[in-house]
Amino acid sequence: MKQFIETLKNIYKIEDLRVRIGTTLLFLLIYRLGSFVSLPGIDPAQLGALKSQTSDGLLGLLDMFSGGAFSQASIFALGIMPYISASIVIQLLGIAVPYFQKLQKEGESGRRKINQITRYLTVVILIFQSPAYLTNLHYTLPETAFALKGTMFTISSTIILAAGSMFIMWLGERITDKGIGNGISLIIMIGIIARLPQAVFQEFASRINQQGGGLVMFLVEFVLLFIVFMGCILLVQGTRRIPVQYAKRIVGNKQYGGVRQYIPLKVNAAGVMPIIFAQAIMFVPITLAGFANSESLGKFAAAFANNTGFVYNFTQFIMVMAFTYFYTAITVNPTQMAEDMKKNGGFIPGIKPGKRTVEFLDTVMSRITLPGSIFLGFVTILPAFAMIIGINTQFAYFYGGTSLLILVGVVLDTLQQIESHLLMRHYDGLMKTGRIKGRTGGGQAMY
Repeated sequence: MKQFIETLKNIYKIEDLRVRIGTTLLFLLIYRLGSFVSLPGIDPAQLGALKSQTSDGLLGLLDMFSGGAFSQASIFALGIMPYISASIVIQLLGIAVPYFQKLQKEGESGRRKINQITRYLTVVILIFQSPAYLTNLHYTLPETAFALKGTMFTISSTIILAAGSMFIMWLGERITDKGIGNGISLIIMIGIIARLPQAVFQEFASRINQQGGGLVMFLVEFVLLFIVFMGCILLVQGTRRIPVQYAKRIVGNKQYGGVRQYIPLKVNAAGVMPIIFAQAIMFVPITLAGFANSESLGKFAAAFANNTGFVYNFTQFIMVMAFTYFYTAITVNPTQMAEDMKKNGGFIPGIKPGKRTVEFLDTVMSRITLPGSIFLGFVTILPAFAMIIGINTQFAYFYGGTSLLILVGVVLDTLQQIESHLLMRHYDGLMKTGRIKGRTGGGQAMY
């Protein structure tokens, strides 16, 4: 406790850090206030059907990412997800399209062009998602919930929804520039945390009303949640270090000896993206069943609609593992790593430079990705086990999947940013035992 109080005093002494934290909190407050502003022409008192629709499934996940704005028909209902979708597309294009590969190698100017293209693509996605969201509102809510109707309502609401998402994106960029960094990630995290108090209260109320050991079960649930939380920390921070020996070289009359360095290869280089991909694809059978009247297709979709069923969870587990390998393959390039080592005069002891180094790095990544993908898949289906033993659906989401991994990753990244400011000004860090490690080992993570 004394160390914590001393750290808070040190943070307050650093004016730049104090201003950045205050700016971050202000922007996050603006985001949360906007989440409660409903679209013009919609009666907020008649949103019960929409809230029931978003209580679970993919829509429940979207509602969690938006901090409840999706179920409240808010001006921020679409949240930051369109921007994330656009970013994912641009990342994939950077693997396959030479033009984007060239931009990635142009440094700061290339990064600005990529960001601009990402914004344009976000607008395009919003043009399609906003009318789809409004159509869902018309099918879900009663007619009395709409004070405005017709084409003008659709056009005005589409513009408002698109502007709301773009404003959230702007807030995230301002937090990154003027705040403590990781703006987009912090906005997602705040949206998830905003649902936590309600989920805990609902679970506590249900256990209180339960006869015989309700409170004991509630405490057991928190112990299990803590164990999963610590496991996610190990998954986020887990790395394998491969030693790299720089060859001795002579410059003039001075001889420089070899320096031992390490290549940190992450156990989970794909982050939370495999879960997002898998959950999006798992929603496809349900969507197809909605457009088709086939009875057999309806039964097939019903099996995938059961979040606690074996078919749904087994399929999702396998898909998460597969997408972990896929996303790791497109984000970690052993060939580029081997070329960079060769350019800098480095090599892996016992491994010849060139093709053998590429094969070695690829083999190591495949081996360390396996346990990471298995644990990631297990974390993904943990909410199903939580629901099976009687835990409230909203609270069960915090036992795994995207929510817990995002919370862990963003918290560690934010603490790392604060610790960097403290150490840069010769203050003690947040921990005496060692430096805090985030998802990227010092850089900023997108999600």
